Amino acid sequence: MSERQRILSGMRPTGPLHLGHYFGVIANWLKLQEEYDCYFFVADWHALTSEYADARRVKGFIPGLVKDWIAAGLDPEKCVIFQQSMIKEHAELYLYLSMFTPLGWLERNPTYKEVKAELVHKDLNTHGFLGYPVLMASDILMYKPCAVPVGKDQLPHLELAREIARRFNHLTGTEALPEPADMLTEEAKLPGLDGRKMSKSYGNSIMLSEPIEEIAPKVRGMKTDERRQRKSDPGDPDVCNLYPYHKLLTDPARLPDICEGCRNATWGCVDCKKVLMESLERFLTPLQERRAACSDKRVAEILAQGNEKARAFASATMGELRSILNY
Repeated sequence: MSERQRILSGMRPTGPLHLGHYFGVIANWLKLQEEYDCYFFVADWHALTSEYADARRVKGFIPGLVKDWIAAGLDPEKCVIFQQSMIKEHAELYLYLSMFTPLGWLERNPTYKEVKAELVHKDLNTHGFLGYPVLMASDILMYKPCAVPVGKDQLPHLELAREIARRFNHLTGTEALPEPADMLTEEAKLPGLDGRKMSKSYGNSIMLSEPIEEIAPKVRGMKTDERRQRKSDPGDPDVCNLYPYHKLLTDPARLPDICEGCRNATWGCVDCKKVLMESLERFLTPLQERRAACSDKRVAEILAQGNEKARAFASATMGELRSILNY
């Protein structure tokens, strides 16, 4: 693994993962762990930027997040799985980089105002929330990855990390912090059950750990093509909320029949949902069995092993940077 190029990515522990997380992020991680030296971390300090008023709640989500990762197929023998807050060097680098980062760079962050507007029920007028891109830069630059897997909406964050690295290198006259490339992930976004963005806060998600019997009524109530008021009305799979799920979960050989039945009105939405439910059960059952087999003790072992590897790398990086800064 040490001979491979390094990749780094993380997720915030804010609750159980849903299908959108799997197909939007984890499915890509599963491919990357076979090809790269991957560092995947639980971003619990990042979670505190919005959940600071209930830190214990964030801590309580950590074991479940790691269980979801393992159940989905991440292998601690193929990748490093660690907890951000257990590597104190992240906080030290965050402090140093904050000294180098102009305030205007943070204020122009495109997601700063967007997230504040979205989470109006939380007070995000904090130093931590404004400065979280610097913490993100610290997480990334600490491990000197060749690239960071991101979606298009995250590109501004990565570019800011590169700008911080360039400024640090310029002012110190070194190349101590290599600039990572972006590795755009394939678009595989699932809509929520109601057609909106899939989000835990909207209550329109299917969780990876959710019992099958609780998923069934959700599927029956899923939004479909609004023009199909009766089974005899022809529909369009391309505008139906169910079809993106079929494309990711149902046997590809069945998709032409599903499309033809929808367009010709020989296939009703109830029929479509029955097949989708079968596909979901086939996909989720083995995943949930693996999750049930992953105990809290096993999670602790995985994190302890990953934390040790991450800490060794971070310690070496900070030793180099302290020398450069004469600290």
